[in-house]
Amino acid sequence: MLYLVVCISVALCAVAGWAISLQRRMRELGTRVVEAEARHQQFIEQVEHGGMVRRKIEAQLLEKQQRLDRLAHHDQLTGLPNRLFLAAHLPAAIEEARHKKVALAVLFIDLDRFKHVNDTHGHEVGDKLLQAVSQRITEAVRSEDVVVRMGGDEFVVVLNIVKSTSQVHETAARITAALGAPLQIDGKPLVTTASVGVSMFPRDGEDVGALLRHSDTAMYQAKDRGRNNFQVFSPVMDQQLKERLAIEASLRAALESQTQLDVHYQPLVDIETRRVVTLEALVRWKHPTDGYVSPLRFIPIAEETGLIAGIGDFVLQRVVADMARWRKAGHTALAPVSINVSPGQLARCDLRQRIAELTQTHSLSPAMLQIELTEGAMFDQVGVDAIDDLRALGVRVAIDDFGTGYSSLSYLKRWRVDALKIDRGFIRDLDTDANDHAIVGAIVAMAQHLDIKVVAEGVESWSQLELLRKLGCRYAQGYLFAEPAPADKCREFLNGRPLGLSDVDTDVLKVVGA
Repeated sequence: MLYLVVCISVALCAVAGWAISLQRRMRELGTRVVEAEARHQQFIEQVEHGGMVRRKIEAQLLEKQQRLDRLAHHDQLTGLPNRLFLAAHLPAAIEEARHKKVALAVLFIDLDRFKHVNDTHGHEVGDKLLQAVSQRITEAVRSEDVVVRMGGDEFVVVLNIVKSTSQVHETAARITAALGAPLQIDGKPLVTTASVGVSMFPRDGEDVGALLRHSDTAMYQAKDRGRNNFQVFSPVMDQQLKERLAIEASLRAALESQTQLDVHYQPLVDIETRRVVTLEALVRWKHPTDGYVSPLRFIPIAEETGLIAGIGDFVLQRVVADMARWRKAGHTALAPVSINVSPGQLARCDLRQRIAELTQTHSLSPAMLQIELTEGAMFDQVGVDAIDDLRALGVRVAIDDFGTGYSSLSYLKRWRVDALKIDRGFIRDLDTDANDHAIVGAIVAMAQHLDIKVVAEGVESWSQLELLRKLGCRYAQGYLFAEPAPADKCREFLNGRPLGLSDVDTDVLKVVGA
């Protein structure tokens, strides 16, 4: 019995020990479970945090990608799409137009004389002008159309889904009108215009290259027709563009060799005494195969391409050299020589220094030179400063083609000019058009009060000359007196004697002194 009791006690003790051990293990297991749950929760939190970090990184990467994409496809100055954007957009727009069987238009826009704005006002003003221009173009088109800055002063507008050609014409006219309106940049009044070329899908081309090329060709046609207008592409323009490019290439070669260029001189005559008071230097270009090329053909191209500065310097060198040769040949009655200077040449070249160097080299007085400027050059401070420097050197200043440009009298009040040359357009019909007669009379009267000489350009008949004399115009220039002549044929202009005038009928041109 005792043994049984002992066995039962031992068993109970073992069970108690096992229960205690089990309980301890259960506690340990519970602790491990809690720790595992904590680690699991921590892991879940880490995973969730990692996901948030990943999503944040992805969002940042997407934002940076979008920013880089925008930088790559948009112009930083104006915020407009750029040529890369156009290269991606235009093919898709063409395909959409082809699929919907509708038209599409491409407008190529080039600002007129923007380089002159940069040269005279500085690039900061130029940049602000481009920003204002981009805004005006955007406001002139529909929201579904695309305005692109190609670079520099060139813009392209894609008119999507065009219903009629009249719609395109109206948009192009609206753009030219908007860009032609006066601007205020940093308190300075600026007037800029644009030349616009138009091509249409599918009529003028069915791919990006053809449409851009043809709109660019039409834009050059707009420039050739006086700027500040739009032109729609036509096949004949291709030939005209080829001719223009050929003239530019030949002119570059002529300027480089200087063997094809020459300077001819036409006298300005005192109407009362018939004596030559000034000679105007006129550049002439004799092409090796085409003969003499009209200045009306090559001068606008020279101005557009920047070649005019080189041509102007050639003329200046030749004039000073010719005057030195005339004096050496015994022509003591040398008349001052007038030289046409473009606004670009005035802004980009140190004309004062160049004239001082050349006249000093040839022992001539700068007072023997006169520069002729168009009215547009008078509105830029850089031009005004350059002219002040020239006047301080002794060079005289004349306004060419007076009455056809801005025709503002403010610059005549602000500073002095020596002569006004009335444009030949007012002289041509002087004896038949009462308005021309009144305008010329008003210019002469104004100039007399300001003590400024007046020269009538393009005088070709005796009746014109007599009317000018009665109006009080003292000086004249034109084929009635002499046609432009090379330097070695200018003896009659330099001998100091009056130019002879034969009796001529009113409508008959008689050239003497050639």
